[in-house]
Amino acid sequence: MNVAGVDSSTQSTKVLIKNAQTGELIREGSASHQSGVDKNGNPIFGTETDPQIWLQALHLAIKNAGGLEDVAAISIAGQQHGMVLIDENKDVVRPALLWNDVRSASQAKKLNFEIGGDNEIAKRTGSVLLAAFTASKVRWVAENESENIRKTHAIALPHDWLSWKINANDNSLESLATDASDASGTGYFNPLTNSYDYDLLNLSVNKIKDAKEITLPKITPKNQPIGISNLVTGKEVLIAPGAGDNAGAALGLNLQPGDAVISLGTSGTVFVVSDKPTNDSRGLVAGFSDTTGRYLPLVCTLNAARIFDQACKLLDVNFAELSDLALKALPGSGGLTLLPYFEGERTPNRPNAKGILSGMNLSNSTRENIARAMIEGVICGMVDAVLALKECGIQPKRYLLIGGAASNPAVQQITASLLGGEIYLPTPGQYVAEGAARQAAWILNSTPEPPIWNNTPVAVVNSDISTKVASEVIERYRELRDSTESWN
Repeated sequence: MNVAGVDSSTQSTKVLIKNAQTGELIREGSASHQSGVDKNGNPIFGTETDPQIWLQALHLAIKNAGGLEDVAAISIAGQQHGMVLIDENKDVVRPALLWNDVRSASQAKKLNFEIGGDNEIAKRTGSVLLAAFTASKVRWVAENESENIRKTHAIALPHDWLSWKINANDNSLESLATDASDASGTGYFNPLTNSYDYDLLNLSVNKIKDAKEITLPKITPKNQPIGISNLVTGKEVLIAPGAGDNAGAALGLNLQPGDAVISLGTSGTVFVVSDKPTNDSRGLVAGFSDTTGRYLPLVCTLNAARIFDQACKLLDVNFAELSDLALKALPGSGGLTLLPYFEGERTPNRPNAKGILSGMNLSNSTRENIARAMIEGVICGMVDAVLALKECGIQPKRYLLIGGAASNPAVQQITASLLGGEIYLPTPGQYVAEGAARQAAWILNSTPEPPIWNNTPVAVVNSDISTKVASEVIERYRELRDSTESWN
């Protein structure tokens, strides 16, 4: 018996068809979310989009995966935080705002203040609100497009909306469903009580209407289905609750408490499965839930693999050639330091910041040093993320490197070196979709715990530089991070 796991990410939809008992990959498919191309032929993804693009990509990815005729359950994991407003006719009110849309930064500050300050918001939601959170985006719409809030009868996240659209049993607004992991990224959900905070939602909609009049996806028990899919005619395919993308990856990796993941995709994230919640009033660590009833403290940056892409363009090389160049340079890049805030930054919260390449002179401005500095700058941000988790009482026991950039030798080596120890490299895979598939198998089998599939890390990379050299690289990065010009 097979199950389907879906990853509806910022840029594409991936579908894995897996054996429900063993986790063996049967087949897979994908489809892009791009809404066009720019003048240079590069795909356009943007920070807001028509949700129908996700649905169309889901259907195409399923087709490219060979269909679902032999599938008994499906789960959709998706990009966290996105905002989908739905009217009384069940239509989307306006294009969905995505996690990487930073226009609501000032609204996040207002909400934090109005609820009683950073300590209070962290206590109630596990997180200090940033532009990424759904609550901030809703408030932006309330202040700039108030009529759209008046039209709104339900608010969903990307994966909630997709799961709802494929539900054959009931397409009423009341049938919207989600899980705690994705709900914990809205900014109006309390991970400790596993319930929505309607006082916060009232502030998000700017009291234009009573928050109780707005339907929110019901929180589904972790191993219960939410409906039957309409994707296969004449066949019952159970729909699992789904998950936020990082929680999906944690489930796909079968993480245990103390396992820390460094994920380098469009964004950079560091998250740890934890038995205890966090509530960081500094706004660095988001106190999310995972899919199993535990917690998933997480630090997210806006700038990760896209910085590597930009480095490739600047140096006119591919990713493998960038790695070769970077490994030819000495640690520290000859004194070059990159602050990778190319599109503002989420952690630390600097939505209007710009990137800086500092320390250039005639002797160190080589292709090799520039290549290494671009990678070191991104990884220093991940080292900062690890420190933020430790300061919240989370002590990682081991580090796993995943994401599109994780296969790059220079990225691997620099990550191990700046962390000052060893990192584990799981077999490359689509871990968000893997986690979704594992959740689908979980609800299909109706077991107390998810099935155990083999995801043991198969490679280890050790640091190749001294602690002193690593500390010097990180210290120089932090000096640049904290300089006045980095805030502009």
